[in-house]
Amino acid sequence: MAQPARASRPSIIRCVAVTGLALIVLLGLAVLIFWLAVRPKPLEYTVDDTRVHGFNITDHALNATFDLTLRSYNRNHHVSVYYDDVEATVWYDEQLLAGAEVAPFYQPRRNVTTLDVRVAARAAPLLSSVEKSLKRERSGGGVAFEVRVWARIRLKVGAVKTRHYTLKAYCSPVLVRFPSAQEFEKVYCDVDI
Repeated sequence: MAQPARASRPSIIRCVAVTGLALIVLLGLAVLIFWLAVRPKPLEYTVDDTRVHGFNITDHALNATFDLTLRSYNRNHHVSVYYDDVEATVWYDEQLLAGAEVAPFYQPRRNVTTLDVRVAARAAPLLSSVEKSLKRERSGGGVAFEVRVWARIRLKVGAVKTRHYTLKAYCSPVLVRFPSAQEFEKVYCDVDI
């Protein structure tokens, strides 16, 4: 009686392994079919314009107002995007200078959304090395900043909405010339989701 029980164990293990493998193959096939039907494309971000007003460094602190024009392009034919939390920040030499929240918005498929964001630095403390570099670049007629966008997004395909993802866009170098009325060169951003 003990021998038939041993003989049935390998067949049970084999059956479970084959069933598990079949489920993995079916799941992979479903993901592949979904991807082929939707063909997701990355979101594109650019900084189309930047103006700086009231740029002043005193007592190791920065006062300035950055008027940013950000452009978000959803190239997807089947995917729309809900931006639930959005923040734009200005950095210099890995130091945060200023940040501002952007109102939540919905971006339909194949849509370009322009965001006009005012980011203010009010007595933002500066490291001494950052202060020296900013003063040196400013006296040369232009300063290269980095603009970062952080957002919590949900994707929508048909009637299905995904869980939240984090979008990070890094836009560098954003060269601001002084006086600020000079022509601005568009900056393309690296986007990571």
